[in-house]
Amino acid sequence: MYELFIANKNYSSWSLRPWVLMRQLEISFEEQLVTFEEGGSWEKFRSFSPNGQVPCLIDGDTTVWDSLAIAEYLAERFPQVWPENREARAWARCAAAEMHSGFSALRNICTMNCGVKVELAKIPRNLQREIDRIDELWCLGLQRFGGPFLAGGEFTAVDAFFAPVAIRAKNYGLPLSESARAYVEQLLELSPMQEWIADALREPWREPGHEEELKSAGAIVEDLRQ
Repeated sequence: MYELFIANKNYSSWSLRPWVLMRQLEISFEEQLVTFEEGGSWEKFRSFSPNGQVPCLIDGDTTVWDSLAIAEYLAERFPQVWPENREARAWARCAAAEMHSGFSALRNICTMNCGVKVELAKIPRNLQREIDRIDELWCLGLQRFGGPFLAGGEFTAVDAFFAPVAIRAKNYGLPLSESARAYVEQLLELSPMQEWIADALREPWREPGHEEELKSAGAIVEDLRQ
């Protein structure tokens, strides 16, 4: 059975991507949660991940240590990871890669925190540009391939890559179009997403670095964590 190494569900957006993909597609795996350490987790994570980061998938003697690489590795055995339609598959790969490599303002300003709602102090121009691009990308995929998911009727890796954005959109109140907001709700209603968020709210750990990043974004409106 696959082993999927992840970090705190409350904070780790990268961990969520392969986790929700595998859960939604019913690909069995054993979850290995290793918590973030104050001051840095590189040495701790290096015990299982060559680059000292999460997520990391272990399949027997094979180690896959990047979220996009994990998706592609799984797709070799489970073709439903990507859309069946060739055009939709190409688009989905491009959109997932764009998320994987971009949107730095969103990542830095609206850090991942499943249990806290924040009123942003301001939306800088670079963040607004990225919100607009995400909205454009989502609406294009939904319209072009018929929805309700980004590349058609089934959840695929491209949806998994934007799953953390749905949490950010909800918790930071990001300004999105009606179609994009409906897609956010579609993702958040998935059983694996609800399971992930419920687990995150129950976590007892608080990592000071992540908490400080959250406070710098704006005013905390509600903290739902136990």
